[in-house]
Formats: sequence, C-alpha cells, structure tokens
Amino acid sequence: MRALRILLIVVVILGGLFVIADRVAVNFAEGEAADRLKTTENLSATPDVSIKGFPFLTQVAGGSLDDIEVGIKNYEAAAGNGAQKIRIDDLQADMQGVEFSGDYSSATATSATGTATIAYDELLKTAKSEPTQVAPGVTANVVGLSDGGNGKIKVTVEATVLGTKLPEPVSVLSSVTVVDGTVRVKADGLPKFGGVELAENRVRAITDFQQKIDGLPGGIQLDKVQAAPNGVEITVKGSNVRLAG
Repeated sequence: MRALRILLIVVVILGGLFVIADRVAVNFAEGEAADRLKTTENLSATPDVSIKGFPFLTQVAGGSLDDIEVGIKNYEAAAGNGAQKIRIDDLQADMQGVEFSGDYSSATATSATGTATIAYDELLKTAKSEPTQVAPGVTANVVGLSDGGNGKIKVTVEATVLGTKLPEPVSVLSSVTVVDGTVRVKADGLPKFGGVELAENRVRAITDFQQKIDGLPGGIQLDKVQAAPNGVEITVKGSNVRLAG
C-alpha cells in the first residue's frame, strides 16, 4: 500500500508539472503567434491570439493545432482602389486545423470563420456625401447612415430645390448585401424631394452605393452582411488561410 501511495503521489505531481509546462508553453506560443501575425498583416496593434485544445504540447508534436481564435480590434482593409482604406472593427476569427512548418515560420489554417463590424460612419465615406445634381435645380447628398431595423439601413438624404434647402432631410430604407467581396446598399423605395418627380436612375445615383473590401487577414473573404445598431455586421470565411509566412 505504501508503494502504491507513493506511486500515486508521483503521478499526481508529474501530471501537475505537465499541466504547468503545457500552459507555460501555450502562453509563450500565443505571444509569438500574435507578434508574427502583427508583422505579417502590418497591424498597428498586437492582436489577441488564443490557442484552444489540451494538451498543447502533444498538438505541437503532431505539427497541427486544432483551433486558434484571433481577435483584431481595428483592421484597415483595402477598399478596392489601392489607396483608400476602410476600418473593420472587432474582427473575431476562428481558425481550424492549423498546420505549421518545422521552424514555425509559416502557418496555414484549413478553414476559418469569423465576424466583424463596419461602422456606419466608415460606410458613409462611400456614399455621395457631396451635393450632386439629380435634376435641373435639384441637388442631393447622403448625410447619414443608421440602423433602420429589421436588417435594413436608413439612408438619410439632404436636398436643395431651386436654391432652397428642404427643411427636413429625407430618409429611405435600404437593403444591404454582399456580392464578390463588395458590400452593396440599395434603396427599397425612392425618396421624393419637395414633390419634384425625378428619374429613378438619377435618384439611385445618390441613394445606392457599394464598397469593395479587399485584403482581409490571411485571405479570408466576406460571406454575409446585415445591418445592426452599431453598423453593418459581416461574417467572413475562408480556406487555406495563411496566418504567417
């Protein structure tokens, strides 16, 4: 009995030491991965990296990690013309099946899914914010975007008719979709400015707009979009997503 008791104590101690070593190793790896991701994606701040699964050391020995969660507070994505940028807030990505090289210089996830938000003030940069002529004597421009409820965006337009600004802006509910990495906002109906009848294509030149979003981390792509209280919520997905290297 005494020998068995001693053996059990040794096993418990060794098990505790293994757990401690495993947690120390995973914390170090998370820090290294965060630094490498910051460099690879040219981020202004270090992202949050959380390596899931236990034990970590046996996953490392196999050359693959089951699940890594990445959080980036503010990400400046390319907006399609190479110079303009659009801010993506609170990007949270879940990377599955991460394979890495022997020297840890590169890592690629088999698949990835995630969520993020494009604030309305960021999306507003895409809309016609400068007064634009929509008919003889009539100019209009978008002055605000906000949550319209039920997954719609409320687009607020200011208009001037024959040199007189209308006392109240006109609002229209719009649908938001994503096609080939482009966020598209399209009015469900057409606003009227001071009772003046306008051609639909002229009005939609103001109310409807789109924003191409390129260069998301690791090559992930936009999947779905929906209007929400704080902005347009987006979901992203990808395969063979590069985390480093």
